[in-house]
Amino acid sequence: MFPVLTSKSLTKLKNKFLWVLPLSILLSEGLPAFAGVHLTMGNPSGATTSTTNSTNYLMEKAQYALSYNNSKRIANWVSWQLNNSWLGSAPRQDDFRADTTLPSGWYRVVSSDYTGSGYDRGHMSPSADRTNTITNNSATFLMTNILPQAPDNNQGYWASLESYARSLVTNQGKELYIISGGYGQQSTIAGGKISVPSRLYKIIVVTNPGTGATGVTTSTRVIAIDTPNVNGNRYADWGTYRTTVDAIESKTGYNFLSNVSSSVQSVVESRVDSGPTQ
Repeated sequence: MFPVLTSKSLTKLKNKFLWVLPLSILLSEGLPAFAGVHLTMGNPSGATTSTTNSTNYLMEKAQYALSYNNSKRIANWVSWQLNNSWLGSAPRQDDFRADTTLPSGWYRVVSSDYTGSGYDRGHMSPSADRTNTITNNSATFLMTNILPQAPDNNQGYWASLESYARSLVTNQGKELYIISGGYGQQSTIAGGKISVPSRLYKIIVVTNPGTGATGVTTSTRVIAIDTPNVNGNRYADWGTYRTTVDAIESKTGYNFLSNVSSSVQSVVESRVDSGPTQ
């Protein structure tokens, strides 16, 4: 006999086991059908959906999950799954727009806030990681998925790492769990409305499809980079910015792989990746 699932018990399940709930339950509770999978490795900052938690507000979408900071008007982090099911032939939509799912009364960043700033509208979850449908590609252009990113960073080695990550999926059949964001503040744009992070980081956990957090072992490849949000280094090798997950956690205060066993975390988070970069 199956236990009765109340709203309270579903909330508890959602926090840790959302990705294993049947689709029918997710839909009946008004939950995104695919959102939980993007938090497979954990909720790095313990973000919640309470509007009083305005600097660490959890937003779960079908395409990615994020912690939004309403003081900085950018995401603290964006987390997403990448495997072959997310890739296809849908064209880039380029429909940058405000995220209307932000709570009422919060400022909603618009594309023109970046005009003349000198910064790119930098995707955290890339457009090219969501090409299976037009809807999923379009979702990457919501401004809650965008940070002010120096053009040489965004269009140079950052883009190279994004392409390399996709090649692990298309060429090796891997399933990736990726977390990206920024920290620090070097300036603001849009008349002080939007914070410009001084550093940008990305963490990529390379797994075999369907294994989730329990499939992460001490031999799992984990790529972590911490980069300066500046121009002048467009043609750098992204590998030169490799660091440890532990180091990024120390800078941000987050716990990135909290759903991985602590014994495995202690190994993979303290190791600098030395694998190929192309």
